[in-house]
Amino acid sequence: MRGAQVARLRAVPAGLSDALDVVAGFDDALTDGFGRIGDRGAAALAGLADALAGTPLAGPVTAAVDAVTAGSIAPEHLAALAGARSALLGAAHDALLGQLDEALGRTRSPWTTPTTGSGEAPLALAGARAWWHEVAVTGWRGVDHEVLSAAAGVVEASLAVPELRRIAVLLDGLAAELRACVPVATMAEVPARRWADLWARGVLLTQGAPSTGEASTVSGRLLPLGVDVHSHDTAVQVQVHAVLEPADGGPALLVRTAVAAAKVDTIVGPAIWRLLSGHPLLLTALAERRALAVTDLPLRGGDLGWVDDRVQLDEPADPFATARVLLPAASAAATDPLDRHPTGIAEPVLVEGAAIRDEDGTLAVEVDGERVALAVDRLPAAGPLTADLVAAASACLGLMRWDDDRWLLQPLAVRAGVKRRTVQAHNGDWACGVTDPKVAKEEARAGDAVAVLRERAGRLLRR
Repeated sequence: MRGAQVARLRAVPAGLSDALDVVAGFDDALTDGFGRIGDRGAAALAGLADALAGTPLAGPVTAAVDAVTAGSIAPEHLAALAGARSALLGAAHDALLGQLDEALGRTRSPWTTPTTGSGEAPLALAGARAWWHEVAVTGWRGVDHEVLSAAAGVVEASLAVPELRRIAVLLDGLAAELRACVPVATMAEVPARRWADLWARGVLLTQGAPSTGEASTVSGRLLPLGVDVHSHDTAVQVQVHAVLEPADGGPALLVRTAVAAAKVDTIVGPAIWRLLSGHPLLLTALAERRALAVTDLPLRGGDLGWVDDRVQLDEPADPFATARVLLPAASAAATDPLDRHPTGIAEPVLVEGAAIRDEDGTLAVEVDGERVALAVDRLPAAGPLTADLVAAASACLGLMRWDDDRWLLQPLAVRAGVKRRTVQAHNGDWACGVTDPKVAKEEARAGDAVAVLRERAGRLLRR
């Protein structure tokens, strides 16, 4: 990524601020609850309807706003409101991603119409839909232990149905956040945008049997660029961004693949890798920076399904070399409509420039006189990257993100000078065990929380 490309990201796409203001008004109304909508909330919902005027959603959204204002809320009204909110954020996503693609010169394949599901909704879906409905009526400030206790049964029922596990994990994570904040009414500031994002996603996921994108199978050579670690109190996911060289000689593809596991809040830091021990080849490829030979893996858009017995380890592959040689010409896939959100943008880039510390203490990387802020707050405790190491970087391989009304670079790997030596550090370096002696000693002193919990669970099952 060059300075001229960074400079193209300075302009704010037209209409972006207005769209986000409409969403913010809706989120404030949801915070207070649709069951007791006031003048300010009614005005915010009217603004949402005005923003969708002239679109296919105009009729359903207007009807939903009228129903909420009148105090009569049906499930279809909440679905229309969640869809309208997501549509606005989807438009913002498209504008920002288009700006980034134009700056990078990155090609992106068009979205293909998905195939519809069977139409038979599992019974557990009704319980999840009812819970989201209750939350919308009470608002975040009305959430109490009674509301949260109802979520436990919904999560348990949803986890028992494979196609509903996405909903279950989402609901379980949000319930855990809310439980830690109860009573929400006493909070000085509610994370309205984040919770409304999760609410809207949950409502849309409960609208019946999900659709699936057109799936194909691919074979070839998978070259990892970096790993983004998503860790929550109740779940962990590692998402690997990579370039796929198809076996049929087609153009290189920018893909991502992920594996996940349930967890408890006491499992943090490098210990989370032990929860993913069922995927040894992927962990080895990350730790040893090796390519993978893949055979007939399912590909939906840019998401590559992970199947362990269809993968083999290949030769070592330097992620920085992959990014320099293959990434500029790699073709990206269109974003799934449900994932179109500004905060969901995560595009791999290589920026070769010196890291600097601004006057306010924030870190940025400078290339050709242009600066990109570094999102060091996203560095996971499960890897060797630290703010100090990033500050010494001469090259950064990371994800371009939109946050706090600006573009940021989230480091996945850096090349830096340490004690007169050039070293590389990647988020996945500790996938097969901690390599830093000091951190390894601290881990040994703290004990293996995963092993202890598994042993205790085994004892309970033997009773």
